[in-house]
Amino acid sequence: MLSPWRLDRPRIDEAPKAIHGTTTVGLIASDYVILAADKRATAGTLIASRRVKKIVKITDRAAMTVSGLVADAQALADILREEARFYELTNGVKLSIKGLATLLSNILFSSKWFPYLVQLIVGGYDVKPRLYTLDPYGSITEDQYTATGSGSPVAYGVLEDYYREDLTVDEAIEVAKRALKSAILRDSATGDGIDVVIIGKDKYEERFIPFKA
Repeated sequence: MLSPWRLDRPRIDEAPKAIHGTTTVGLIASDYVILAADKRATAGTLIASRRVKKIVKITDRAAMTVSGLVADAQALADILREEARFYELTNGVKLSIKGLATLLSNILFSSKWFPYLVQLIVGGYDVKPRLYTLDPYGSITEDQYTATGSGSPVAYGVLEDYYREDLTVDEAIEVAKRALKSAILRDSATGDGIDVVIIGKDKYEERFIPFKA
């Protein structure tokens, strides 16, 4: 039986209309995953906030970027974080990045008729850097680089041109910045600075890059 709070949510054929209002990117470089996202939150034509954090830390070696409905993304992040913690406590080892992405995929798929209105990137390091993209219905794709949100078509154009498998971490950060800046200049729902997270075997680092348009 469906819980009452989900009865008035959009059906599956309506969900894609809600996946908008941000730009996030992820890419793999050397032994690291780089995630980047803008800071702007919109409600229709209103800029609701200029200080939103769209890269959510899941473990000390994994993070998730968020585009879509904030409440849904927060709920999913909480579930994923606690499930990862429980898995480590009961098994003595960390849940792999693929395991995190698969768990998230199963949650999304199980709710596909009244979906979570999100499009997500899960990235991190287990035995190597890994990067996954998930849509609202639970489809999961592993790739070397990806983008989500309303500015993703612009960001993808930059990633296609500048991504190489032999990028250094600093070069990859510059590519991510270039992709986000292009989206900021062309997508009105993207803006107000860039958050960057770098994840490696022994590293989880957050940076902020000011940029307005």
